[in-house]
Amino acid sequence: MAVDPADTSATLLIDGEWRSGASVFDVVDPATLEVIAKVADGGPGDALAALSAATAAFQTWRNVPSEKRAATLRRAADRIRADADRLAAVLTAENGKPLGESRGEILGSARMLEWAAEEGRRAYGRVTPPNAAGPGLVMREPVGPALAISPWNFPASMLVRKVSLALAAGCTVIAKPAEQTPLIATELIRIIADAGLPPGAVQSITTSRPAEVAGALLADPRLRKVSFTGSTEVGLSLIRSTEKHLRRTSLELGGHSPAIVFDDADLASAAAGVVAAKFANAGQSCISINRLFVQRTVLEEFVPLVLERVAELRVGHGTTTGTTIGPLIDFAGLDKVERHVADAIKRGATALTGGRRWEPGDARLTGAFYEPTVLTGVDDGMLISSEETFGPVLPIYAFDDEDEVVERANATDYGLAAYVYSNRMDRVMRTADRLSFGLIGVNDPFPVRPELPFGGIRNSGQEREGGSEGIDAYLETKSVSVKL
Repeated sequence: MAVDPADTSATLLIDGEWRSGASVFDVVDPATLEVIAKVADGGPGDALAALSAATAAFQTWRNVPSEKRAATLRRAADRIRADADRLAAVLTAENGKPLGESRGEILGSARMLEWAAEEGRRAYGRVTPPNAAGPGLVMREPVGPALAISPWNFPASMLVRKVSLALAAGCTVIAKPAEQTPLIATELIRIIADAGLPPGAVQSITTSRPAEVAGALLADPRLRKVSFTGSTEVGLSLIRSTEKHLRRTSLELGGHSPAIVFDDADLASAAAGVVAAKFANAGQSCISINRLFVQRTVLEEFVPLVLERVAELRVGHGTTTGTTIGPLIDFAGLDKVERHVADAIKRGATALTGGRRWEPGDARLTGAFYEPTVLTGVDDGMLISSEETFGPVLPIYAFDDEDEVVERANATDYGLAAYVYSNRMDRVMRTADRLSFGLIGVNDPFPVRPELPFGGIRNSGQEREGGSEGIDAYLETKSVSVKL
């Protein structure tokens, strides 16, 4: 069932029933600022009702055989894939990214469901060698009701990655999508719930008051797991919320990703990869390149190649044919981009292209658009060198040798993603080993796959999503010593 923008009764899923809230809030198209829907504004009471339902359903869902849980998730994946075009249009309408990117995200969500389905069947324990008393058993069991807090920048894939792994492990789950992008979350949760889940196995709370909703859940000891993607500041506050009730907490937080282009790289391929990794989703990605280090000996040759690729980008509404960059999600994001660029230029950097708000020819496009921008002459003391920009701005730094660039790349409190462009295997392996980041793309601008664990170190997060490690975040380990 599609979400009708005029229908405000279909966005709170509690105990198998779609409910309305006491009030509604607007969802806007970030390109035009037009209201495209009004959705239920859930509150703390709704959240606690969802937790009660999740708690009651937990024993039922955990006892469903893993093979049957997997079949349910595979059905959901099939239905998402069959409806990909419509779902992509919903995603673009509220997020602004181009339709092609939205469709890729939807299809990636289906792949994640399939991966989680199989990982649930492989959540093995083990039998230890017996001692004089008898054998030992190591058993795995689901942690319990989980809260999945997903972000607006990848509102489909991030939501599905959390929900699918929780369900595959046997947990019940409450989804709390970002207030900017509740429509695609509602659509996907509806598909997953209708694929054969018992009432209460999955809940969804749309809200414009995320702190109130999350606060009510975090204060309740029945909640046994939180998975959060968002800012480092909020992530740290979630850790502090466990001072009375310990619970498992997975965090995927901010980044400040370096990319390193060595002089032995295929420069044309590297330029294409760098531009793809930087400007996807208008640079609003936690793994977007924030600092591009280019070896000085190839800097003059490499920068024009980047500029050629950037010149091919087209800013516009995400539904317009040929658009490759949509709007930023809001004007707060635009203000940050402008502040970073202004600081860099004031301190001596040069904008080779862009460096200003994009002025559309269409009067309907009143959103927070910014031109794709390339800066040179950037140094490590500028604001853009220490803060995550989260916008379509690519600062370029020169470096001389491997030791220098690794040290500069690691000089951050974050440790989510890094990129290396080189055709020398010894250099690739040595650099990947020395870079302190959880995810490294080698000649690969999109190093995110369901089979690879995703997550960062230091202030970029803890635990992993995806890969064989992903389901571990939703499982407890129990030791059983058997005396015969």
